[in-house]
Amino acid sequence: MLKGILSVSGHSGLFKLVAESKNNIIVESLDTNKRIPVYSTAKVSSLEDIAIFTENEDMPLKEVFKAISEFENGGAAISVKSADKDLKAYFQKVLPEYDKARVYVSDIKKVILWYNKLQEKGMLDFSALTETEAEKNSEPKED
Repeated sequence: MLKGILSVSGHSGLFKLVAESKNNIIVESLDTNKRIPVYSTAKVSSLEDIAIFTENEDMPLKEVFKAISEFENGGAAISVKSADKDLKAYFQKVLPEYDKARVYVSDIKKVILWYNKLQEKGMLDFSALTETEAEKNSEPKED
């Protein structure tokens, strides 16, 4: 679901990986559809590799997005322009176990911004995630 979706430092928004070469990668903006080269000196993060700190263990971003989607019945999340206290309260409802000491408002804003962008583009598909959960639940338990 999040494979090939990237965040690039120094550039706003999200990008889709288009091609790779020896010295750089070519990405396409989800906002403008413009393609740009990104060189090895830039900090590039794949959304697939990002997780949110929780009280127990880190939660992959795709599971956080799924929690938001279930909370919003597949709709858009709260606006990132909302007051900080409202964003914290919203995240508390969506993900009650998030680590309040290590997850900052700026992190919450990024997660919500990314979720809203991907939801708007119809790029959130949780069927693979749901199938994995179903497989785990159907496996015979060892005694």
